Amino acid sequence: MKTSRRLLASLLSCAAATLPVLHLHAADFDVVVYGGTSAGVIAAVQAKKMGKTVVVVGPDKHLGGLSAGGLGFTDTGNKAVIGGLSRDFYHRVWAHYDQPIAWTWQKKDQYGNKGQGTPAIDGAQRTMWIFEPHVAEKVFEDYVKENQIPVHRDEWLDRAKGVKKNGARIASITMLSGKTYTGKMFIDATYEGDLMAASGVDYHVGREANSVYGEQWNGVQVGVLHHRHHFGAVTSPISPYVIPGDPKSGVLPRISTNHPGVYGAGDTKVQAYCYRYCVTDVPENRIPFPRPDGYDPKQYELLVRVYDAGWKETFGKFDPIPNHKTDSNNHGPFSSDNIGFNYDYPEASYERRREILREHETYQKGWLYFIANDPRIPKDVQAAMQKWGLPKDEFKDNGGWPHQIYVREARRMVGHYVMTENELLKKRPTPHSVGMGSYTIDSHNVQRYITPEGHVQNEGDIGAPTMGPYEIAYGSLVPKKGQADNLFVPVCVSSSHIAFGSIRMEPVFMILGQSAATAAVMAMDSGIAVQDVPSAKLREHLLKDGQILELPAPAPKAKKK
Repeated sequence: MKTSRRLLASLLSCAAATLPVLHLHAADFDVVVYGGTSAGVIAAVQAKKMGKTVVVVGPDKHLGGLSAGGLGFTDTGNKAVIGGLSRDFYHRVWAHYDQPIAWTWQKKDQYGNKGQGTPAIDGAQRTMWIFEPHVAEKVFEDYVKENQIPVHRDEWLDRAKGVKKNGARIASITMLSGKTYTGKMFIDATYEGDLMAASGVDYHVGREANSVYGEQWNGVQVGVLHHRHHFGAVTSPISPYVIPGDPKSGVLPRISTNHPGVYGAGDTKVQAYCYRYCVTDVPENRIPFPRPDGYDPKQYELLVRVYDAGWKETFGKFDPIPNHKTDSNNHGPFSSDNIGFNYDYPEASYERRREILREHETYQKGWLYFIANDPRIPKDVQAAMQKWGLPKDEFKDNGGWPHQIYVREARRMVGHYVMTENELLKKRPTPHSVGMGSYTIDSHNVQRYITPEGHVQNEGDIGAPTMGPYEIAYGSLVPKKGQADNLFVPVCVSSSHIAFGSIRMEPVFMILGQSAATAAVMAMDSGIAVQDVPSAKLREHLLKDGQILELPAPAPKAKKK
């Protein structure tokens, strides 16, 4: 009898292995948040605080996105516009570092204030804007634990057929694992906008032509050289050819031979990605920069020429964070930004994206290894780089390397309202504010090309000031009516390429995540489409929860008599 049961069990097991994956009904929720980024966690917390059931589900294994993935030297602009749960996040960071136990490799008084421990708007709540990655991740984990929010990790949306709709409303989303999540409201908090795209919502990838929205800083920006992340930052022009000055010798790696395009024209290219890598100079906590699989020193020949031309800014963006660590970012003409190797990432399959991420990791790890080890690097630069290494106590499950690449832009929704540089520059009023931004209008380089004179140059790096803090429209969080009437998109917001260059800061994503969740609950309770949420009532609720929707206009200057 026992043998027969074992045989039957074996046969059933074999049969099950040959059957297609069944949809496993995970649960019903009021709000389903897809993506465990900073915006996703904050949105889930807000929905739970408003008495709704909520789940965070998505590909992430670690919560917090880039806020916990290396970007610890927060890009803030005017901190006065950061309110609500976003400011609470930075208060919790301050509370962590207010404890002596937080200072493992450095004494608190040695680190000092560094311009980040500033009073909050009310003068009582303290905040800290610069932090280690693991500290940020703990804050996000504390949020979901305290609010008893279920988090389903390593769950990947079936982008081909995983979104089921009833008319204009999403009914459920199904993962590649077969798990299905039904909900009344959905929030796409991913950097890629996969749920938005799979739901049939309009979106754009790349730079719009300046003529589309009447902008100046969008489109191809050939000849515009902002910051110092271009080859005009060195003392003499650099040849792109294997034998300098000889086109017949071939072109060096990581330079495009395509025409860059006409100034102001649109294209399908996106600004460069990189990892916001963290390094330490504490010997006991330092992992020497590893030689990555696939390392090819030829990929960095341009860097040698940059050094030979006298460039000396290698460590210009080794921004200090606590405990003798850094948030290190791209800096210079040939740095950690992997220019031109991410164009197909926004629309790519999961497997293709993994290939792109591997290529980026190999490039960037190789760049660090090259500087620390190649004999052609200036000796003083090499000696300085060898004092740094990956931290043993960060990203422990990934060898000290960040688990989240900086997706500076991917898809951007074309929604109920499109934010453009005209709103940021106060050329046009912004309707129905749900939060504010204040960072510089900023784009990293998009391409590296050969000029008509036969020199190498980067293109696309823009840094233009706004007219002070600006409001962000509610309509930029929701699709056009009839496309997805129960979906919010607080990360891949409806904006032009260049407006997104300022909006795309992590504190702003948290602000918009909270506002999106608030509106989602209001729409749910009223049984209306998200596009119809009454702005006056939403405004009242957001202000009650501490969101900053506008700043007082500056007082007019007294006329001289």
